[in-house]
Amino acid sequence: MEHTDVAVIGGGQSGLATAHALRLHGLRPVVLEASDRAAGSWPHYYDSLTLFSPARYSSLPGMPFPGADRDRYPHRDEVVAYLTAYADRLAAEIRTNCRVIAVRRTGGILTLELEGGGRLSARAVVAASGTFGRPHRPVLPGLQEFTGQVLHAADYRGPAPFSGRRVVVVGAGNSAVQIAAELAATARVTLATGAPVKFAAQRILGRDLHFWTTRTGLDTAPLGRLLSRPPTQPVLDDGRYRAALAAGRPDRRPLFTGADGAKLVWPGEGREDVDAIVLATGYRPDLPYLAGLDSALDADGNPWHREGLATGVPGLAFVGLEWQRSLSSNSLRGVGRDAERIARSLAAHLARR
Repeated sequence: MEHTDVAVIGGGQSGLATAHALRLHGLRPVVLEASDRAAGSWPHYYDSLTLFSPARYSSLPGMPFPGADRDRYPHRDEVVAYLTAYADRLAAEIRTNCRVIAVRRTGGILTLELEGGGRLSARAVVAASGTFGRPHRPVLPGLQEFTGQVLHAADYRGPAPFSGRRVVVVGAGNSAVQIAAELAATARVTLATGAPVKFAAQRILGRDLHFWTTRTGLDTAPLGRLLSRPPTQPVLDDGRYRAALAAGRPDRRPLFTGADGAKLVWPGEGREDVDAIVLATGYRPDLPYLAGLDSALDADGNPWHREGLATGVPGLAFVGLEWQRSLSSNSLRGVGRDAERIARSLAAHLARR
């Protein structure tokens, strides 16, 4: 069986940043990416997606985000190109079309079982597979009975298929508001939320919000350990989304209370024909390959960890979790800091052994 120092599961921003950090600590990582290229989930996001952080705050360690305008908000395809270039420059082995289906522990060695029957043993494993593969589909009243189209934001690409249709977008985060506003240009759209949407100004005193979170230290403050659950993030807005909701394009309503065929039931408003529901309801850690590893995951499939180090499995770590350590843990600008901490800890762990 083939053996390596550290196996990194996932070749997106978290896996690439981790491989970079491990190399700096003298380790030889192998990055295992399930898709055909090392760009993570970015190629699969909706077409119009743009970062909410400027280019100057959107880099992985060792390679600034390209472009003369450091204050622009990069498009999805720019991020894909950046990650692809980063992977090409990385002095680490990256294996694409290599899906890990299980991780087992025998003694002090972790064995990875690969789709197709291959196996790889490692002294340490970093799970950096993100969340895109596990869209969160909450239990909503009447959703199972609804006979119209239901899709998650993970399956949404653009507004063209919904032109002229009646659409309900469920969610109150950045993606929900961005998708609902985009659809409202060509469809009749409602943004259904459990509470009013909370906004945060994208620019304050002429500076992007990320300037202020960086300057004050909020971006890197180790608050993750204090949170029992990740807080709801406000929608970053330059004014356009607040204005769109105020104009009723889309309109904002409470969550529907049931469904009757292709009709949704609204509290106090009766029934209404709806063509499609888009669930912009977030994601959860995508770690099915750890399900058979004792003490790795809780009953809901979420990792047991402390700032990214598994609490019950020596040699196992995580990178790219939301609020793993700080506000920026699962972002381009912050994942490198967590990757460095994990690489340092794993190097020390392996040196002791």
